[in-house]
Amino acid sequence: MGETGQATVWDLPTRLFHWTLVLLIAAQYASGEFGILSMEWHFYLGYATLALVVFRVLWGFAGSTTSRFAAFVRGPGVVVRYAREALAGRAPHVFGHNPIGGWSVLLLLASLFVQSVTGLFSTDDLTETGPLAARVSDATVAWMTHVHHVNRYVLLLLILGHVVAVAMHWVLRHENLVAPMWHGRAHRGDGAPTRVAPLWRALVLMAMSAAAVALLVIFGGDA
Repeated sequence: MGETGQATVWDLPTRLFHWTLVLLIAAQYASGEFGILSMEWHFYLGYATLALVVFRVLWGFAGSTTSRFAAFVRGPGVVVRYAREALAGRAPHVFGHNPIGGWSVLLLLASLFVQSVTGLFSTDDLTETGPLAARVSDATVAWMTHVHHVNRYVLLLLILGHVVAVAMHWVLRHENLVAPMWHGRAHRGDGAPTRVAPLWRALVLMAMSAAAVALLVIFGGDA
């Protein structure tokens, strides 16, 4: 257990997923909006993002206790009660994602999945076209491209909401949510240990996710 009241809240795979995703999103935004990287790199980064999202979904069922969806996805009633308690300043400390944060994770993953998949069928109307665009009609490509462009703003809003929520926890509740995502440990009132999944399982799932995306891109593009 180490320090009294401290326990592992985020395992290493979850932390690596989080910070790698931050870097990938920043690099993709830089390439898509400012041309800092080529569009070819934009596609490569998109493939990596899709592989990470697939991994995180799998890890949500096979990962450590706090990383599993069953640990933080709650029904509407629980979410509403927690929101009321938070507004009244009475929200209890939650080890891991709170009920609102749990749904924000799902929304972010869904938006990232939409962004990654639509990118496979999109075009910049100049020189670059997604690897699966030849598999569908021009109308579908146009629609996927439109969704890809619109969803980037949805994704940015979700990221902004995430950052604001972290800042509010820091200012209003004096809870530092960033540090545990670095070192993995946080205060736990009951002192119970987290059931941490073995690292080999994360490596296997990540390899499977990367292989699935690679096969989709390589062989799915052969029209």
